[in-house]
Amino acid sequence: MRLRTLTIAASAVATGALVLGAATTVQAAPTAIQADPASIGAAPYLYLGWGNPQKPTDVMKAAGNQWFTMAFVLSDGGCNPKWDGDRSLTGGSDQSAINSIRAAGGDVIPSFGGWDGNKLGIKCTSASALAGAYQKVINAFGLKAIDIDIENTEFQNNTVQQRVVDALKTIRNNNAGLKIYLTMGTEQTGPDSWGSSLITKAKNSGFTPDGWVLMPFDFGAGSGNMATLTQQASEGLKAKLKSAYGWSDDTAYRHMGISSMNGKTDDNETVRLTDFQQMLGYAQQHHLARFTFWAVNRDRQCGSGGDAGSDCSGISQTAYAFTKVVAQFHG
Repeated sequence: MRLRTLTIAASAVATGALVLGAATTVQAAPTAIQADPASIGAAPYLYLGWGNPQKPTDVMKAAGNQWFTMAFVLSDGGCNPKWDGDRSLTGGSDQSAINSIRAAGGDVIPSFGGWDGNKLGIKCTSASALAGAYQKVINAFGLKAIDIDIENTEFQNNTVQQRVVDALKTIRNNNAGLKIYLTMGTEQTGPDSWGSSLITKAKNSGFTPDGWVLMPFDFGAGSGNMATLTQQASEGLKAKLKSAYGWSDDTAYRHMGISSMNGKTDDNETVRLTDFQQMLGYAQQHHLARFTFWAVNRDRQCGSGGDAGSDCSGISQTAYAFTKVVAQFHG
């Protein structure tokens, strides 16, 4: 997701900011995972290095979601994955959060990338090395899905785009049943030239993600109705996928997703709860692969006089109102 004017760099947040209330002794991959695979596409982003994150199990109890997209896996300066690039992949607070989610019957989808920080797609200088970094995370947590949030320096670079595609093709071949989501920004009319280029590279390389997921926000202040613009951008994505892959409308829709932002966005747009409800209807009608948002951290009302930021939405709302809408999505 885009970390711009509303946010702060994750590396500047102390690891100890998250209070999980869980035991410090953890195991790498608990076996009792009960999350409904039909709801895997409804996995809102939770960022443990930013925005006064809530206790995940409290969110699950209040909102009814089973899945979280855990942000972000980055480079530690080389071709090695760590949470935010500086927190240990296993054994720390992120591991404790994952264990607590799984113990409560949920599961997680780690997200690689985001706007800020050192990207594995750049620091890993070959597709095989990048695939190895992705695989390390998959193996560490016994994953059912990953999210590649390709933005900024990874996105706007043809060499890196191709490296990511080739690495994901290897991951697809080596991990039967693993779902792979590719998340990227968009214009109001659909993917921009970089997004279109990424789609073409994937098709030409023989790689198809389970979901091409658009982030339909940051269009600019006063952009208009965000539900309408989201559907407009999604229809533009559908047209590009049909052209690139030769798909029918139905097949294209089933390989698409929406990753919105709740409340006030980085560009001071307003994404309302009613917008989310309309997006949910669109996603269900067309059987999209994914419907999620950035971020659970922000899914609450700001305090008196507070502005939208890392830990509140900037609009009047009840706690977890947007997560409750997303939790209704089952593809």
